[in-house]
Amino acid sequence: MTNRPETPHLDQITWPEDLRRLSPGDLRAVAEEVRSDMIWSVSQTGGHFGAGLGVVELTVALHYVFNTPHDRLIWDVGHQAYPHKILTGRRERMLSIRQGGGLSGFTKRKESDYDPFGAGHSSTSISAGLGMAVASKLAGRPEKAIAVIGDGAMSAGMAYEAMNNAHQAGNRLVVVLNDNDMSIAPAVGALSAYLSRVLSSQSYHSIRDIGKMVTSRLGRTLKETARRAEEYARGMVTGGTLFEELGFYYVGPIDGHNLDHLVPVFENVRDSGNGPILVHVVTEKGRGHPFGAEHKEKYHAVKKFDVVTGEQKKGGPAKAPQYTAVFAEQLIEEAKDDDKIVAITAAMPGGTGVSDFEKHFPDRTFDVGIAEQHAVTFAAGLACEGYKPFTAIYSTFLQRAYDQVVHDVAIQNLPVRFAIDRAGLVGADGSTHAGSFDVTYLAALPNMVVMAAGDEADLKRMVKTAVDYNDGPIAFRYPRGEGLGVDMPDEIEALEIGKGRVLRSGDKVAILSLGGRLGEALKAAEALEARGLSTTVADARFAKPLDTALIRDLAANHEVLITVEEGSIGGFGAHVSDYLVGEGILDGTDLKLRIMKLPDLYQDQDSPEAMYEAAGLTAPQIVEQALKALGRNDLSDASAAADLAGGKARA
Repeated sequence: MTNRPETPHLDQITWPEDLRRLSPGDLRAVAEEVRSDMIWSVSQTGGHFGAGLGVVELTVALHYVFNTPHDRLIWDVGHQAYPHKILTGRRERMLSIRQGGGLSGFTKRKESDYDPFGAGHSSTSISAGLGMAVASKLAGRPEKAIAVIGDGAMSAGMAYEAMNNAHQAGNRLVVVLNDNDMSIAPAVGALSAYLSRVLSSQSYHSIRDIGKMVTSRLGRTLKETARRAEEYARGMVTGGTLFEELGFYYVGPIDGHNLDHLVPVFENVRDSGNGPILVHVVTEKGRGHPFGAEHKEKYHAVKKFDVVTGEQKKGGPAKAPQYTAVFAEQLIEEAKDDDKIVAITAAMPGGTGVSDFEKHFPDRTFDVGIAEQHAVTFAAGLACEGYKPFTAIYSTFLQRAYDQVVHDVAIQNLPVRFAIDRAGLVGADGSTHAGSFDVTYLAALPNMVVMAAGDEADLKRMVKTAVDYNDGPIAFRYPRGEGLGVDMPDEIEALEIGKGRVLRSGDKVAILSLGGRLGEALKAAEALEARGLSTTVADARFAKPLDTALIRDLAANHEVLITVEEGSIGGFGAHVSDYLVGEGILDGTDLKLRIMKLPDLYQDQDSPEAMYEAAGLTAPQIVEQALKALGRNDLSDASAAADLAGGKARA
């Protein structure tokens, strides 16, 4: 382990009140030490990197000037909150970040009083901050709410919806626009800093008030002319006209790494009677990172790395292709023969594989930014015109566009294809990024076809199926990470809609799997067979429409039927149960039905393996369900452990 850097100034700081005891001249050293400490800690754990490095000075300035936690500091998304955590009593726990029982990689209310609002999805900070600011105003308290939002997050409509109502908060709301998509050019230098300081000062506000008094005595035309003259004069210098139109007093742009600029401007903003105020700061994402410029990892997240060389720790050799890469590969192949196929993503081209598609078909690739609602309705418009849009969005992010899925796609029965990445539990990103609910919220909709890939070969077939299906909306979900290592077919054929498959046959226990737990179902079957329990494993493939013939057969010819899914209550198992009960198939039978699903709670981050074990969805736990259903209570003996080990070895 590389030695932790020396941090004499930071060692004096546990809480922001300790920071405020320092002189302004010490802040630069504090910022340098926070950056060094963050680089060191992330090198040991991996995690979100570039965004946090870009806001070190901004974080120091905000905690120095504002009275946190009484003033509410809200970080949009939370990727950039590592320096904030270091300065708010969590420095010594940073080596636990994104691990089981450790710190969250995002802000989290139950973790600290300095995290007034939890985040994992973007563009929520202004709305939340507005609510807190209005609450402060209604209660007659002076506290501010400061929402820090990146320029990327400002691409989402929710941010503008909030800004359109921000006047209700008055001077208690401050929005800090962290613009890290441009370089710190001379325009964001001394002149801009000087103007920002003047424009945010109380003396300038007083002059404005005098001007308002004078213009109030003028006629309406002259008054409006004077207002516009000031607005556009400021807009030409600072670029703030848009935000002024939304009701904000605009200050900026300011060099977000220059504490001599940040602190006085924030002090003026803190003491201002005007509001709401937007402060535009320009930062460099990944500032001070140890990697070469060619390493794009600095812009988001990294694995463990060597602080000296910047070399990232590599995992073991891949045993099977990644699901995301399999999706992209098959979509590219289909698009070569079908010029109606287009790919859409919402600010995640790399994570969804759409960036690979773009290399081959740039004119048919659309990254709409952090705007999932727009992405879905945009796809609906394309489908109206005979195109075949594949909307590739993480399961947890598709939730943000649910109304559009219902109203703009499903009701109109438009053939939009939903490629749902990161289905199931995702590990270190925890509950905010878990793909737990998509089967439940999609299979509830009329006209919707919902598939789930049990292995990488079936994912290819599902892409083909979606290409060929034009009778309405269709979705297919697949997990993060590697496939099962199955052989790939030479020819990819579309699936018959609503038909599953039987992978092994038995007559005692039936395991009906949907999606990414198929490998565990097969391991469980091996262990049950070793105990003399003949076991069927079926892959449902479809959550909607159900393969009712398959379900009837499994129910009629087995003593136990277990459904397994990595989804929430109300999902696949609920649909199977509803069918069996509704058709009276369980009446007068001794069939023992068990539904295995994710627990009805939000699971904190851990390794995916640990999370699935906690959820009760591993091979040994499937075996345990079967044995309990059969009245056998011998799972814990030595022979059971040996059976399970043998099953895992053979699988």
